[in-house]
Amino acid sequence: MASDQENSQDANAPDDTSEKEITRGITIMKSIIRDRDKAVTYNVNWNADNQLIGSNAAKLASYIGTLVRMHIPITATRWSNKELGSAKDKIWTEILRSFNIEDTTIRKKYILQLAGKRHRGWRTFLTNKYLKDKEKILLNMIRNIQDENFKKVSATNRERASNPTYAYKKGRLGYARLEEKILDETKSDATSLPPHVLWKEACVGKDGTVRDDVQHIYDECETLSQSISTAEDQENRSVLSRALNVPEYPGRVRGKGHGCTPTSLYKNPRRRNPSNQEVMETLQALQAQVLQLQKDNERYRCMEKCSSQLKETSEKASINCQNKFPEGISSCQLYLSSPTYRLVGKGKVHNTSGDLLHHRPLPDGHLKVSVDVVLDKDALLPIPDIVSETTLLRDAIGSFVAWPLDLIFIDDEVFAQGSQQLSQKIGSRQKNKRDLPVTSLPKKGAFVPRYQISLETLVDSSDMATAGAIRLLDMEEDIFGYSCTETIGKEDLEHIFRHQELGVGVIHTYIRFLYDNFMRGNDQLSNRFRFVSSSLVNKALICREPDSCREYLVKRFMASSTNNLYLWPYNSGCHWLLLAIDPLKEVQLVDTSIKVFRSQRQARVPRTKSSNITWIKVQCPLQRNGIDCGYFVMRFMREIINMNQIEIPITYFDEYKCAHYTRLQLEQIKEELCQYFIEKRLISI
Repeated sequence: MASDQENSQDANAPDDTSEKEITRGITIMKSIIRDRDKAVTYNVNWNADNQLIGSNAAKLASYIGTLVRMHIPITATRWSNKELGSAKDKIWTEILRSFNIEDTTIRKKYILQLAGKRHRGWRTFLTNKYLKDKEKILLNMIRNIQDENFKKVSATNRERASNPTYAYKKGRLGYARLEEKILDETKSDATSLPPHVLWKEACVGKDGTVRDDVQHIYDECETLSQSISTAEDQENRSVLSRALNVPEYPGRVRGKGHGCTPTSLYKNPRRRNPSNQEVMETLQALQAQVLQLQKDNERYRCMEKCSSQLKETSEKASINCQNKFPEGISSCQLYLSSPTYRLVGKGKVHNTSGDLLHHRPLPDGHLKVSVDVVLDKDALLPIPDIVSETTLLRDAIGSFVAWPLDLIFIDDEVFAQGSQQLSQKIGSRQKNKRDLPVTSLPKKGAFVPRYQISLETLVDSSDMATAGAIRLLDMEEDIFGYSCTETIGKEDLEHIFRHQELGVGVIHTYIRFLYDNFMRGNDQLSNRFRFVSSSLVNKALICREPDSCREYLVKRFMASSTNNLYLWPYNSGCHWLLLAIDPLKEVQLVDTSIKVFRSQRQARVPRTKSSNITWIKVQCPLQRNGIDCGYFVMRFMREIINMNQIEIPITYFDEYKCAHYTRLQLEQIKEELCQYFIEKRLISI
């Protein structure tokens, strides 16, 4: 039994090749090492396809094999392994020491790809010499550890390479140096040759005879090259691949050899699958085209509608005067409802009986409008002017157009009118006054934030659209007890538009609105209500500079007379709340400030209250999230001033009593604030 096992092992052992003559063995390129020590370097050349050519090309290729065997371990199975990165860099550095090559990405890529081929050849040599028996079959111990997929791929490649249909017969010359040789022999001025020409020459042996099947493929390539353009050659399959009826592989060009790619041959890359970003860009472009087609379609439909309406209203010219608009000429704001509801311009509405537009009756439900200012340069006219063929609003400046009734808003109809009427009624208490008497709701009852839309349009069209842009608002001494300038940034306006947490700049701007619209010129209100600056007294300053905060509060209280109520928006760090303080009537810093004020004014208070200051928590509407606190504070201040009384009931005012403010009630405050920005011309184009 032992003898049989030994015979079996001997049968599978590789042949002893120690005494066989090897015509070309493994070289270590000693000549290059000696020349390198003498500071001698070699020049190499490159052809038009960025392939290595010249007298030193073969020497460099052999030296690359030497460096691969020296620096790459034989256990490395894949050249793309990231762990070989440092070894590859070392190979590139060694090559630069001995050869004059540009240190560029494209050259390094070529050299390292060539090194990868040498690595695969080296592993194949080791496998054939040490891991196969005399019949060139892998030893049993190796076959047993092979992966099934590897076995399948290996068998396919072995069968294909064992008997190629069109064998390459130029040895180590390579396609690039073969091309160089042909061009030198023919003394041609061309820089490169077609792939099928090189392929034909590569299939010719030493006897110089061209096989019939090779010549047939070559002739077919010549015929195809006359009918197929270069673009088609690149986009699909090359002429040679078509003639051979074989697939084209990515990253290579058949018949051109190592290093030639579709990019270098055709001067632009092959067609590839688009990236996600490219797909999205194409989709956006298509959506823009669809939107433009929809606009054009809507424009033509409007023109047809206009023509039909003109016919239907030919007998209604005498009843064009609309009762809900003041007769005559009034300044107005022009809106559009498609694709979004927005303010697009300003002008004057002409509401006169029997008025015509370009000698034609007005369409039903429209008024004649003269356009003065355009806020949206891309806005379309609701009804294109068929006389002047005008379709864009910007082209109608200074002329008359027809505008839908429900998209025209008279300037006198907005919040300013409601605010003035409210200011005149301050002294009288009205029952069941559950909401602010403002006129921000459109005629049909659906709330539209017109001033927010207008202000946002102005911001986008001005320098405020850039990050870091600011506007300055002067605050008079009567407001906070000292003159100052409030800074409003783009971020503050974005907080309003997006209904986000408010900063002190927005709160102070609304205080300035309350002062201008209710208290200025009204001695009763201006003497009764005063404000405390949140910039001079807040949580951070109280902790850092309590004395300066106390000094400001005392000075502010000293400016009061009897029956004063101080409204103080206070930020506790992450939350706004409103403090309403009556210093004479009834928190260590504020308590001390009130006591100092009382002592300096020699105010007489009941003995039982001389040392205690009472804070009353009013049962006012409560917010239901962590964002609305700033909007609640602004509405509280407005309602307190509106009620015109210092005493705030514990259960809050009956006229405004509710569990929570609705979003509509907060939007009304935002509308007032945005209108104030527009009227003060803080934002202008």
